Amino acid sequence: MTTQLKLELLGLNYQQLTAIVEEMGEPRFRARQLFDALYRQRLSSVDDISTLPKSFRSRLHSAGYSVGFPKVDQRFLSVDGTVRYLVRFADGQSVETVWMPDGDGVEDTEELPPGAMLATQPVSINPPNKRGTICLSSQSGCAVGCKFCMTALLGLQRNLTAGEIVGQVLLVLNDHGIEIGRDRINLVFMGQGEPFLNYANFMLAVQLLVEGTGIPESRMTVSTSGIVPRIVEFGTETVRPHLAISLNGSNDEVRERVMPLNRKWNLEAILGAAREFPLRSRERLTFEYVLLSGVNDSAENALEVVALLRGIRAKVNLIALNPGAEIAFATPSPEAVAAFQAILVGAGIPAYVRRPRGLDIYAACGQLKRTSGLIPLS
Repeated sequence: MTTQLKLELLGLNYQQLTAIVEEMGEPRFRARQLFDALYRQRLSSVDDISTLPKSFRSRLHSAGYSVGFPKVDQRFLSVDGTVRYLVRFADGQSVETVWMPDGDGVEDTEELPPGAMLATQPVSINPPNKRGTICLSSQSGCAVGCKFCMTALLGLQRNLTAGEIVGQVLLVLNDHGIEIGRDRINLVFMGQGEPFLNYANFMLAVQLLVEGTGIPESRMTVSTSGIVPRIVEFGTETVRPHLAISLNGSNDEVRERVMPLNRKWNLEAILGAAREFPLRSRERLTFEYVLLSGVNDSAENALEVVALLRGIRAKVNLIALNPGAEIAFATPSPEAVAAFQAILVGAGIPAYVRRPRGLDIYAACGQLKRTSGLIPLS
């Protein structure tokens, strides 16, 4: 007995859906109904697409088509309202997706008590008119090998398809009852993986999220470790999110120590691409800088960053290392972080200290390693 190959609809654009509809002898307007059902209505099953005739739905099933909606293996709920999702795809591969609510009754504290709560059902923690950020993965694992990041310990399993990237957004939106157009949602491609090493699928996902789901690219940011050819290509895109570049070192010696990728594209190459990047009106490039105690957090390092960014319309997000048992670096003191920030601000560079979210559930920046078995809060 042979198993029928499942053909996933999620990740197909309007033109591709039109080709399927026409091949099956249906009128072209069915493609629009199908496109809206997938991306705007966020339906997870062909059977739920009531705008399509039952006979057409049956033929889609017979032809092997399914929506291809990802499954949630586990949800971990932080004391600060952050939710970390362990998301599984059809082949059994998994990634993490993080929901971070903004305000709306969630206490904004710097010090979080230990522990976490495992949520077995969809989580709704915000009142109407929700605001929040979804952190997306673009690969399962990562090949870049940053020494301060727990995801690097996984290595690279595979690239995600456009449908798998979009599916992470849709399941979180559904989980929280979010209505695009009413609620204010940001997307950051900063989860597992390097988006610019999965460039075609990442850009198709952006297109589908903008055209299908209705989230504007102005509310999206993509982070790269510094894949210079893709930075250049990204600047030519008509529809593109904001760009963030992981700096993490004030000179090549330091950056190569913490980011081996610097051997291929060093600071001169990265900052050269940054200076040529075609910024839109009022747009700034974001540079992310993970502060590691005694490695890259000195006043001298801060002054070197000032020199590196001179002449670039930029802002800097400072991230004090989020700890992990297998990471060999230490988190700097709040005083060291504040001193580093003050030097940048004093030189006229907007610099912000990113507050860790979901630290107690391994959901913070650099902690995504599919950690499970967390101890529930008592």
